Amino acid sequence: MTPEPTDPDAGLPVIDMAPLFDRGDAPGRAAVAQAVRTACRASGFFYVAGHGVAEATIAALERASRRFFALPVENKMAIAMARGGAAWRGYFPVGGELTSGRPDNKEGLYLGTELPADHPRVRGGWPLHGDNLWPEDVPELREAALAYIAAATRAGHALMEGVAMSLDLEADYFARHYTAEPTILFRIFHYPAAWAGPENPAEVWGVGEHTDYGLLTLLAQDRSGGLQVKTPSGWIDAPPLPGTLVCNIGDMLDRLTGGWFRSTPHRVRNDSGRDRLSFPLFFDPDFAAEIRPLPAQARIGPASADAPRWDGADLQAFEGTYGDYLLGKVSKVFPELGRRVL
Repeated sequence: MTPEPTDPDAGLPVIDMAPLFDRGDAPGRAAVAQAVRTACRASGFFYVAGHGVAEATIAALERASRRFFALPVENKMAIAMARGGAAWRGYFPVGGELTSGRPDNKEGLYLGTELPADHPRVRGGWPLHGDNLWPEDVPELREAALAYIAAATRAGHALMEGVAMSLDLEADYFARHYTAEPTILFRIFHYPAAWAGPENPAEVWGVGEHTDYGLLTLLAQDRSGGLQVKTPSGWIDAPPLPGTLVCNIGDMLDRLTGGWFRSTPHRVRNDSGRDRLSFPLFFDPDFAAEIRPLPAQARIGPASADAPRWDGADLQAFEGTYGDYLLGKVSKVFPELGRRVL
């Protein structure tokens, strides 16, 4: 396993998480847990190797995604998010998402765990639960995306065991309390090579500064780069590294640990001169899970004495279910859709 730096400005560590898939490898799992603990305390961001997502799976997803985004806008709008209803699935065009209050220079496809119409939560009209919308013009995208979601979800479950052990909790703590039925949100994002809107391109971000909402994010990205992570001394790049995924912790892990692990702001600007694709999978608590601090036996210390959050929010004041938190966030990202659907 690659040694991890303790200085967040020294670059993001690379952690080989393969031992987490082998419950018989106690020393290896303990070493991964320690590396995860150090990375979560230092920056909240790290790369993972040994994640079990095959290169062929990622390559198939990238090929199908490029075919989809090359379609005329009217073809893509055939599966617009407005058609997805409360499930909050489908396509949005460039400028259609407001990550930090301003239009992002990206288009994308929202996907998630596919649930049949007779699932109790779908029958009950639960928001963000249901089926995906798939493009008829690129039929192979469904198989490619579902294969990636399955593999990355498996990695998410394994990583959460490492997180639990890093906090001196039983490895299955999160599975028992939060992720037996995780909220899996998957996005396919396309960042155009240039901004075509009326604003100054220098003021336009592919994704503005933000933190993620849930427990963990696992990100595959193409070779274009553009992801930046905020550190105490400024922003650093998180370029693509072959064979790895980028992992970062989200707001709910921050809340559960009382700020001991902090969700770190990040952003994207595509300055590569070519189109960029990214594939974030958000591995989050069950929609109905009550978010409470970790039990007393968790090995955590005082919260980091960092500057206030980028958005001024006090995560430690949040009470309620993960669904409460998530709906409050997504309705700000898509305000018009939120007014119509949620």
